[in-house]
Amino acid sequence: MMIPLLKAELFKLFRAGKTWYAIAAVLLIEFIILIAAYFQGATILELLLDNLRQSFYFEGTLLNGNLLLYIILNSLWFNLPLILMIVSSALITEEYKNGTLKTLMLQAVGKRQLILAKYLTSAIFTLLMLLLLMTSTFLLAYGIFGSGDLVVYLGSLNFFPAEEAFKRIMLAFGSGTLSMLFFTTVSVTLGILLKEPAKTWIASAFFLILSSLLLKADFGLGSLERFFFPKLNNAWQRFFDFELQLQAIAIDSLALCLYTLLVALGGMYLFTKQDVG
Repeated sequence: MMIPLLKAELFKLFRAGKTWYAIAAVLLIEFIILIAAYFQGATILELLLDNLRQSFYFEGTLLNGNLLLYIILNSLWFNLPLILMIVSSALITEEYKNGTLKTLMLQAVGKRQLILAKYLTSAIFTLLMLLLLMTSTFLLAYGIFGSGDLVVYLGSLNFFPAEEAFKRIMLAFGSGTLSMLFFTTVSVTLGILLKEPAKTWIASAFFLILSSLLLKADFGLGSLERFFFPKLNNAWQRFFDFELQLQAIAIDSLALCLYTLLVALGGMYLFTKQDVG
C-alpha cells in the first residue's frame, strides 16, 4: 500500500505549479550569484588579498569554481530551506484546504501510512532539489570559472588546494542536505498543526529566522550547547576548518538525524489523533 501512496504523492507534487516555480526560483538565485561574482567578484577579491599575495603563492586565480561553490553554499542555506519548506508544507495544508483528506479517509488508507507517505515525498523532493542544485552549481562554477585553490575565512584564513577543496565542498553539500531534511520535516509537522497554508508558511519562515538568530546565541551550556538544533544546522561549515574533526561532525550529523526523526514521529502522532473529517 505504501508504494502506490508514495507514487500518488509524488505525482501530485510534480503536477503542482508551485513545485516548478520553486525549482525555477532556486536556479535563478544560483544564476544571479554566479553573474554577480563574474562581474564584481574579481575586483573585491583582489582588494582583500592583495597584501597576502606578497607572502603566499596561490595556484591559479582565487576567483574560481571552488570559491563560487562556497559562496553559493553560504548564500542558499537560508533561501533554499524557505522555498523547500513552503513546497513541503503544501503537501498536507493544501489537502486540508481543499478537503481532499476527507475523501482519502473514506478509502482504505490508514492515517499513519498517508502521513508517512507525505514525509517521504517531502524528503525525496528535498534530495532531488539538492542533487539538482549541486549538479548545476558544479557544472556552471567550474565551466565558467575553472578550478583552483580555495581561501575561506572562519576566524582565520584557511587555504585548501583544489583537490582538497573539491572533497570538502562535496562533504559540505552532504551535511547541508541533512539540515534541509530537518527543515522540510518541520514544515510538514507545522502543516499538521496549523492546517492552513498561509499560517504554515509564516510559521515556517519564523522557525527558520529564529534558527538563524539562535545560531550565534550563547546559552552557557558548555559542551552541551553544540547539540542545540540551530547549532547543528551549521555543521557543514566544519568541513572548512583547517583540521577536520570527523568524529565531532559524525556526532553532530547523527544528532540532527535524531531531531528530524523525532519531529516526524511527533507529526505522525498528532495526525493520527486528529479528526480530519
